[in-house]
Amino acid sequence: MRLLRIGLFTDVYFPSKNGVSTSVFLLWRELRRMGHDAWIVAPAWPEARTAEEGVVRVKSVPYPFFDDYRMGLPSPRVLPKPFEIVHTHAPLTMGLWGLRLAERWRVPHISTFHTHYEKYAHYVPGLAFLDRFTHLIPRLARAFYNRADLVIAPSRPILDLIEKYEIDRPARVIPNGVDTELLESAPDPRPLPWPPGRRRVLTVSRLGKEKRLDVALAAFAEIAEATDAHWVLIGEGPERERLEKEAHDLGVADRVTFVGPVPYEKIGGYYRHAELFLFASDTETQGLVLWEAQAMGVPVVAVGAEGTLEGVADGESGFLVPPGDAGALAKKARLLLADEALRRRFAEAARRFAERRSAPRVAEEILAAYEEAEAIHRAEPKKLILRFPTFPRES
Repeated sequence: MRLLRIGLFTDVYFPSKNGVSTSVFLLWRELRRMGHDAWIVAPAWPEARTAEEGVVRVKSVPYPFFDDYRMGLPSPRVLPKPFEIVHTHAPLTMGLWGLRLAERWRVPHISTFHTHYEKYAHYVPGLAFLDRFTHLIPRLARAFYNRADLVIAPSRPILDLIEKYEIDRPARVIPNGVDTELLESAPDPRPLPWPPGRRRVLTVSRLGKEKRLDVALAAFAEIAEATDAHWVLIGEGPERERLEKEAHDLGVADRVTFVGPVPYEKIGGYYRHAELFLFASDTETQGLVLWEAQAMGVPVVAVGAEGTLEGVADGESGFLVPPGDAGALAKKARLLLADEALRRRFAEAARRFAERRSAPRVAEEILAAYEEAEAIHRAEPKKLILRFPTFPRES
């Protein structure tokens, strides 16, 4: 495939720490390594560097209901040049801008359907209630993604959701990549957040309601009764204060350490020292942190729902349990922590399982999707099921 000018339009990017930020960064890096002229177009952050090679920042304002999100204010003056491929990563302000530019430039538009948006409706007051009666979220998703040439789903459950939403554009399952190179090169955290001699349990997650950390905390309280384990949580979010109080109420506050956010280039050091990864979220499109943990040889005990069903080799690289079942999480975690030979076998299997998600391999698959989108763009007119709202022009 020829070398391309590619624009990756995303509403979330570093220093916002989440799976979308990571996947966009890894794709951008691999595309550049292959020689493509790839650019990230994202909202500006006060904490972001003023000059980032290959990154365009647009002015932004804080999102009033979500601490880790900013709304970009698009301006064509900041773009280096027209792109030959537009790849959007959300149907929000930056994604809408990318869509409009692709139509104006008459170039292929590819969009990744990263998130089950209905599971995050509680962050917008009244949206979940409104969606229950109007199905607003599926309608808006349909309006956006039906104007793409090709839609990428990071997992099979998301592909099923795309079909449920009646999005009729060609769709392909391409998982997000894992950066084993960066994970393995990360320095050891100093000091280690686990006390000496304790079994080391880790969770990396946004501390949000949808991540079901209350279930993980209840499970750890049971784990702590039978083992000397210490649990480290990496991440930040609106639920932190409540979780700290709940840990105190359960009598495990001295066995739990809230580390807060950790830069992505340093996260591998924590995975390296962990012996077990605990995860209770049932809203994941793929569960990128599960792949990262396994790539570093950390067995996983997680809830089996949506994207996590494809993120763990159940009974080989970890265990999957029913959603909301803290007792089952605790039982499987205790099994691995009590049998070191078994835990080591799972650790070796976890590394092998995660190899299929290397960032270079995923980038090659996405390039093939770009080539397919170019062919579709040449052959088909755009389809539009629901037009976006427009406002009358002033006379």
